[in-house]
Amino acid sequence: MTEWRIGTSSWSETDWIGPFYPPGTKAGDMLRVYATAFDAVECDATYYRAPSIAMVRGWVAKTPESFRLCAKFPRSIVHGGSGPAPDASSILDSPKARADCSVFLEALAALGPRLGPLLLQFPYFNRSAFVSPEPFLARLDAFLSGLPQGIAIAVEVRNKAWVGEPLLAILRAHRAAFALAELAYMPPPWELATRFDLVTTDFLYARLIGDRQATEAACERFDRVALDKTESIERHAALLVELASRVREVHAFANNHYQGHGPATARALRFAVEARLAREP
Repeated sequence: MTEWRIGTSSWSETDWIGPFYPPGTKAGDMLRVYATAFDAVECDATYYRAPSIAMVRGWVAKTPESFRLCAKFPRSIVHGGSGPAPDASSILDSPKARADCSVFLEALAALGPRLGPLLLQFPYFNRSAFVSPEPFLARLDAFLSGLPQGIAIAVEVRNKAWVGEPLLAILRAHRAAFALAELAYMPPPWELATRFDLVTTDFLYARLIGDRQATEAACERFDRVALDKTESIERHAALLVELASRVREVHAFANNHYQGHGPATARALRFAVEARLAREP
């Protein structure tokens, strides 16, 4: 039977105090409270800095063993450089990327059974970074080959022309998941699914990211639903339920920028999924 885990892309949003966290909740208590409402989370903070082992042990102390914590690989690995533009020369394969990857994986190993899939979230690459997808795919193939066995990996690309059989074949070869991400300038997963088989391993990894500019124009704080995306949430639920029979686990995470309030989106997705599962014979 497929295991479902639906949550949000972070737990530390102070705008949630009141509408999600009880008034007065302190930052150090947020994860503990979050874990009473959701059984998984995607950690965005690790994108900016690999956590220390002590920090990871703190996460363990605040969550039940059944909880799953997914985390993004650090920026130095998937983006490279310190500026806004990606440094293609250092992505995935540079002394700093390799060193940071080792520190990241060593720290996350302290999660033990709480460790969920780890996300390689790549930025959009223009032709000054990679003139074609082939050099990137070769580097991704080599990087995935060098990872320790037994780690679940999801891969998100943000070049729409790069989504195709060459990428999907590499992910299948390494048992990595193609991230089913909805964001402003990429075809939505349900459209891609009409052209490709998006199941590349034994779990699904979905991300409801949304349009940052549209959401920030609609709300000043992330304390409420500001955009009605009911139809898109239903489409996500339909696709995930359709594909779920082929995998053992489904992980799905909602970002604040999807509708304006991550917990409300995660709950809406969970409700839509449960309603569809209840209708299945």
